[in-house]
Amino acid sequence: TGPMSSECLGNLLRITLSAECFEDKYFSLFVVDQSGTAWDLDEAMAAQCGYTVTYTTWRSIQFHASALSCHSHLEKDVFTVTIQIRASHTPDLSNATTHQKSASCHYGQWSPREIICESNYMEVSVRREVPQTIKDFVRDLPEDWTLVFPEAKLQAEEDSIWQIVFHQPEEKRALLVSNAWSAGYGLNTTGSRVLLRVPYTAAQVQLLKVGVLLLAQQAARLCRSNQMLSLQAQGITFSVLRSSTFYKYQWVILMVDTAVACPVDGVDYTNKTITWTVPKYIPPLSAGMTSFKDVLVEAGVDLRKLSAKEMASRKYVLLNELKAITMKIPIGAEGGYFKTSLSNGQLGVKYTINLFLEHQWEDNKWGLTKHTIIKEIETPFEQAEIAITNNLNLSAGLMNVTVGTFLPDAELVNLTIEGVAVAVPEAVQHGYLIHRTRYANGSKAYVIQVPLDAPSVKKEYMREDMRAYTLNVTLTFIIYPSSETFVVPVIALSAARDAVLPNATGFCDGRNLHLIITRGNVDQNWLPFVSDWHLTQEAAQKYSYILRDNGTHLALSVPFLSPHVSYEGFHTSAIKASFYLTLKDDITLAQRRDFSVSCIFPPSELIQCLPNGTVIITAIKLVGGEDLDTALFVLRDRQCKPSLVTEKTATFKFNVNTCGTSRKVNSTTMTYENEVLYFRPGNDIPIYQLKFLCFYAVEETADVQYESKKNPPPSMMPGSGCLALSLKLFKEKSYSEPYQESEYPVVKYLREALYFEVELLQPKDARLDLNLDDCWATNSQSQDSLPQWHILIQGCENNKDSYTTVFHKVNYSLRVKFPQHLKRFEVRMFTFVQDTSLLQE
Repeated sequence: TGPMSSECLGNLLRITLSAECFEDKYFSLFVVDQSGTAWDLDEAMAAQCGYTVTYTTWRSIQFHASALSCHSHLEKDVFTVTIQIRASHTPDLSNATTHQKSASCHYGQWSPREIICESNYMEVSVRREVPQTIKDFVRDLPEDWTLVFPEAKLQAEEDSIWQIVFHQPEEKRALLVSNAWSAGYGLNTTGSRVLLRVPYTAAQVQLLKVGVLLLAQQAARLCRSNQMLSLQAQGITFSVLRSSTFYKYQWVILMVDTAVACPVDGVDYTNKTITWTVPKYIPPLSAGMTSFKDVLVEAGVDLRKLSAKEMASRKYVLLNELKAITMKIPIGAEGGYFKTSLSNGQLGVKYTINLFLEHQWEDNKWGLTKHTIIKEIETPFEQAEIAITNNLNLSAGLMNVTVGTFLPDAELVNLTIEGVAVAVPEAVQHGYLIHRTRYANGSKAYVIQVPLDAPSVKKEYMREDMRAYTLNVTLTFIIYPSSETFVVPVIALSAARDAVLPNATGFCDGRNLHLIITRGNVDQNWLPFVSDWHLTQEAAQKYSYILRDNGTHLALSVPFLSPHVSYEGFHTSAIKASFYLTLKDDITLAQRRDFSVSCIFPPSELIQCLPNGTVIITAIKLVGGEDLDTALFVLRDRQCKPSLVTEKTATFKFNVNTCGTSRKVNSTTMTYENEVLYFRPGNDIPIYQLKFLCFYAVEETADVQYESKKNPPPSMMPGSGCLALSLKLFKEKSYSEPYQESEYPVVKYLREALYFEVELLQPKDARLDLNLDDCWATNSQSQDSLPQWHILIQGCENNKDSYTTVFHKVNYSLRVKFPQHLKRFEVRMFTFVQDTSLLQE
């Protein structure tokens, strides 16, 4: 219980470190000896001293210790091991918390020879037997040994290992105990046993193929049968160390066979099944034997033996055949676990199971041998597909993307959003909410919620009212305990019927065409084009266009005589002029929306008859006559060419007495007439003819007698007629941009300035002056409703106002041709109150 728990498994002890207590911490593992000294446990020491540390997919840590490990305390039939954990949140283990655990286990009766095959070492311990005749001899003195074997420098203990001899095909090599320890071997003696522990990486370890012929001959000899046996044709590889250990007992040196062999492979994967085969007859262990008898075969998982009933429930198969022992485990069966794996950058899984096999046999050389094999089996890499599902919650304005499932050993650590890596806890600052969903089998998925208006969610118009939302984010995961990382690109696409397309209104005044486009929610990056010409501010200024874009509205004003205006009809009383604008995608330049404004203009816009007899006439090219070259337009006198030419117009400036102009006179007027003509080359019949006239009053001279009188004061006479007026609210004091209908209601704060303009629209008579009499505000849209407050009284400010009305002077400008037709005034924002209560609306 607590951060560490222990379990006894025969001659092995297992201590499990709780994942909850040590998750997200740095820690070091120590083994404590009988004196209380803590030894830092690294890989080399673990293999030499009989310890194994493994990590499971649940991020827990398991520590195994052999009963004869270096720091075990043996007393009677109990061995005790003490470990210490120092854990901290920092790599340097500062302010570390120390946890210590002592565990004791009873071990059973030792067999004459016991072999353990752990994942990082091989261990053999043999009974130390001394003949009775040797025991009866008188004990010698330590200095007698020094005289005979000065190079040995034997220890003063009564019983100790002197040296070990390795048997290799080329030679035999002897190492003294001190040298063997330096080479990574573990050697020890107890009152009854001699122990040798060998790391798999030791220099004297050999790889041996236990093949078919050798096994068959061995089996045939032991069974005294002519039947030939067969095992895997390719043979099974063993890690083998052949050695003899010499130890001192009183005045004699005794030798024991400490050969050890452990299987390296023998695992096949077919039909979703793991097949593990271990030969019964292993040459290094069966050397010198002439008889063999099976005693016991048991198996299990994680050092725990399983009964036949338990194996059947898990669909395990254990076969004890004449030649070998075979275990069959379905991939994915209980007892193992899947873990995340990477191969060449690809994500996949492997199934891992820690099998346990104990084989006991009797032979004429050793008596009883116990061979315990702990085999961690890992299946080959199998690529895994990551499911990504997307659910668009339009009402909540969210994209919900589910990524997974993932195994427990994979953890999301950061997201790459628009090229910037963001840790999971910081993702909320970018609008990302991340939820982890756990399932009953321990796997998990991640749900990522992103607002649709987040900058990383790209919005694109598709068609009609359809809009596409695209989330492009990269997730980075870490795999425990290897700390490998992998990425999962997430591209989630959703479509919704929420597109609002831009719409437009158009109107004209005496000289300009106006187009106002109200933007939607899909055209933020659409560009205005006139035909194939991108309409920018610079381009608009070049042609004296007025272009304004405040993000919600695009307003364009184009003069009547402009290169991009199309003239579609010409009558004696009217000219139809049209202007076309296209919105295009800023990347693909695909055409998205077309708008146009068409208006009727009077033909008088084309001609000016000046008092000095100068005539300025502009000829326009109509739709359908695009092939006409405006530079070839002429007057009746074909020598009279245009003084100014554009793609669609030709402007002539001449005197009425030139260029073939004819003249007619009557009693009151003098009329001058000419024509703009266009001839095809070689043809005297014009294909274009524009007749125009200028009228001048005939001048008269008369003698008038007059006398000076005092001028009477000016007076106004009442009259009646039809007047067209407008009242507009402007955004700022410059009176350059009024509020449009779509922008109402307009929200203003108390005391904030309101800029009003009253304009006389019709008639356009310079003799008229506009004067304001009364102006008042109401609490509703009805002008006769109560209460009311007067802003102007008889054309003057209301002196009862806390902030009196301010008049602004109107000057002549491109927009204002008749300043006397406009009145501008400024009012401070107020609200109606009754007593001390605020009236609604």
